[in-house]
Amino acid sequence: MMTTPTSGFADPVLSAQSSFRALMAAMARPGTICALTEPVSAPRQLSRAAAVVALALCDQDTPVWLDAGLAGTDVPYWLRFHTGAPIVSETGRAAFAFLAEPQNAPPFDAFPLGTAEYPDRSATLVLQVESLEDGPAFTLSGPGIKGQSMIRARPLPQDFAHRLAAHRALFPRGTDLLLVTDTAIAALPRSVQLADEP
Repeated sequence: MMTTPTSGFADPVLSAQSSFRALMAAMARPGTICALTEPVSAPRQLSRAAAVVALALCDQDTPVWLDAGLAGTDVPYWLRFHTGAPIVSETGRAAFAFLAEPQNAPPFDAFPLGTAEYPDRSATLVLQVESLEDGPAFTLSGPGIKGQSMIRARPLPQDFAHRLAAHRALFPRGTDLLLVTDTAIAALPRSVQLADEP
């Protein structure tokens, strides 16, 4: 366990506001690669952009689940110290999930999907990827996308296309995905549709 946590945002108020605006812009334009470069200090296992997401969106009311690549590191302590978010071991209790090994992600429907009455009671999954420009190509359409857009992220679960299609069928229920590298983010909200769904 860390005895002295890294500092988080250099300027907590201004950085949180700027980061929140950037995240909302990414959500409004699904599949678009957006810079997320606020200075932040976090454990090395947590990418800088993932740390920005955590600091901007997580608090004491957002239970966080971590995959094996993060759970056994300093990340849980860092998250609790800087956000107050409780760390949970059950996927079904998570409001946010951070995954350092997205190729091994649990089924997306293992996380809260919301209900017809309260679709907002669902989880947001933050997948740390190596690239947002080099990987299998996925053509996207849906709200916020003019015509179509393409994303080429890696690594992702082998059945990623099937998972997205299954979630689209549940709309307005489902999880929202944030794909992050060290300095960039691309959002795939549950409203996204694949051009060639399986």
